[in-house]
Amino acid sequence: MQGEVVSVNSSPTGGIGKDPMPEIRLIAGHGVEGDFHAGATVRHRSRAAKTPELPNRRQVHLIHSELFDEMAALGIDVQPGRMGENITTRGLSILELTVGARLHIGESVVVEITGLRTPCTQLNSIDERLLQQVARKLEDGSIMRKAGIMGVVVEGGVVRAGDAIRVETREGVGVRLEPV
Repeated sequence: MQGEVVSVNSSPTGGIGKDPMPEIRLIAGHGVEGDFHAGATVRHRSRAAKTPELPNRRQVHLIHSELFDEMAALGIDVQPGRMGENITTRGLSILELTVGARLHIGESVVVEITGLRTPCTQLNSIDERLLQQVARKLEDGSIMRKAGIMGVVVEGGVVRAGDAIRVETREGVGVRLEPV
């Protein structure tokens, strides 16, 4: 499976939305250099308030740009970075990946997938219908989450729009993605 980077995004402050950048630098065990959510331990505000010593399994947030196409068909305008992702992808079924899959991005970056993003009400600041579209309750009571995936940086380097993304599935790893 192969795809490409559409946009790279970062923000030094918390909250929804990250700014598109010409490039971002990923640091192993840390995340995106200068990004609010980077760090070895939990950075997400609600989680950090309860258990700040836990490892940060949400160092990098990726969203597939095909989601933006799907939202546009509903009249919801979402641009790269607006939903808080660091890397916007195209051509990969990222929601079908499994825990432990590795994304080789550009020349040297490796991001290991840890789980699904849990979307929150902040998304409704983009459009009041957005959260309902990316976190749908199914008939069996489960929630289908489509707001991207999270990962940790295994090998660092620079990522730019246009970089290739190659998926490496690993033997002995393959648990279905759950929220992190």
